[in-house]
Amino acid sequence: MSSSSPEPAGLDLRPLPGGEQRPSPRAIRAADPVPADTLIQVTLVLRRRAELPDLAGMAPISGAQFAATYGADPTDVELVTATVTALGARVVAVRPAARQVRIEATAAAVARMFGTALELITSQDSTGAEITHRVRTRPLSVPAVLDGVVTAVLGLDDRPQARPQIRYPESALVSTSYTPVQLGRIYHFPDGADGAGHTIAIIELGGGFEQADLDAYFAGLGISAPVVHAVGVDGGANAPEHNPSGADGEVLLDIEVAGALAPRATLVVYFAPNTDAGFVDAVAAAAHATPTPTAISISWGLREDGWIVQARSAMDDALADAAVLGVTVTVAAGDGGSTDGASDGRPRVDFPASSPHALACGGTRLQANPVTGEVLSETVWNNGTGRGATGGGVSDAFDRPSWQAAAGVPVRPGNGHGKPGRGVPDVAAVADPQTGYRVRVDGIDTVIGGTSAVAPLWAALVTRLAQAAHRRLGLLQPALYNIPRGFRDITTGSNGAYAAGPGWDACTGLGVPDGTGLLAGLRQHPSPAD
Repeated sequence: MSSSSPEPAGLDLRPLPGGEQRPSPRAIRAADPVPADTLIQVTLVLRRRAELPDLAGMAPISGAQFAATYGADPTDVELVTATVTALGARVVAVRPAARQVRIEATAAAVARMFGTALELITSQDSTGAEITHRVRTRPLSVPAVLDGVVTAVLGLDDRPQARPQIRYPESALVSTSYTPVQLGRIYHFPDGADGAGHTIAIIELGGGFEQADLDAYFAGLGISAPVVHAVGVDGGANAPEHNPSGADGEVLLDIEVAGALAPRATLVVYFAPNTDAGFVDAVAAAAHATPTPTAISISWGLREDGWIVQARSAMDDALADAAVLGVTVTVAAGDGGSTDGASDGRPRVDFPASSPHALACGGTRLQANPVTGEVLSETVWNNGTGRGATGGGVSDAFDRPSWQAAAGVPVRPGNGHGKPGRGVPDVAAVADPQTGYRVRVDGIDTVIGGTSAVAPLWAALVTRLAQAAHRRLGLLQPALYNIPRGFRDITTGSNGAYAAGPGWDACTGLGVPDGTGLLAGLRQHPSPAD
């Protein structure tokens, strides 16, 4: 059978900015060409009709207003669909507000259309399991007529793009554990708000849940199970693996933490393939859903240099869309300490937590009385090399946002050495699996940790704050960095290269929440619409 990687002769192409070849993982077996007749689905991201203003001073707008002002121009959509159809592709879906055109074509057609070549390789994923996936062996281009119109081509390389930021403890090392309800008491979640009338979206790139687990778990907490809907994106689906140590643990952790802390919110879980296209498309689908969610919780990520520029930019744009629509996106900051799990020892941060449009969530070790809520000690989570520590540091990809100008973020340690970058995380909560969360996974009651748990905790808190404040909070960071109260500062411990101290730090950000203090501060901090 012929290969999918002929030279793209006869078609006028232009290089796609940021479409460099992603370094291939070490192959276990020799690579094979992708059969030319293999059908492949690809997401094309289009330019905005207008550039976004400074989001720090922008009031949320409606979905219709967003689509008309910042979505894809209808003439761009028409040009793209006509061009790819003439080149042999079938248009699967058009999402104008999210600026996406989803297409399907043979491997030979997409290789020619985007000036690249595709191979199949077998490598190991983050768990050590063997997986077979496509990789690109040349940088991306686009037809000349689409130069500047198409900003990203996602899905040709379909290796796993992210890993869940979840940690399982050795049972003998668990010193204490907490239900989410107890953590709501410890972190002073505001009374009188339960998420009613609000929606929390949860992004998942694998695994699934069964209602019986949720019914048993919430019955054990003495509260009603929240309404949970599963939505498939790009062929993803709620597909439980029945492996408590696998992706099901991430899914159920997220649902149970968010559902216990905002029990009357509606939870919508978006299941997508673990690829750059699936991840971006899931976030875009959640941000542009009706009704618009109050918060989106993301517990998956990968160090910044594991993303190519066009995919990272497309994800950041999707997160910016959410902020404009009034959605607060909470993202796990990573579980690999200041190196984000890399073996070379160089400081790195995790993405999408490092996006300035995400509320990056770091982790602590918490010793508290679960009954009274009295905190005995809370320090930076760091169990040693290879055993889990909160992510945090300074972005190589994103400049320091205006709202961090006075936070004391250190200069970049990597490619942009000496220049100010976006500091990670913004906030924190307990993440150490040795002082972790009591959850139920595939019929088993267990304890789980990781910054994975912090993202849904903060999503639930944001939802309750928005309910009590009677307004969407959207890009919450500008307010958080200006509220004089609302956090309990964590000043002890380090995540490797960075140490905790008074005020913001690259381990736990501004600190752990005092929910009632945050609500009081938000009520005193006017929204841009006021």
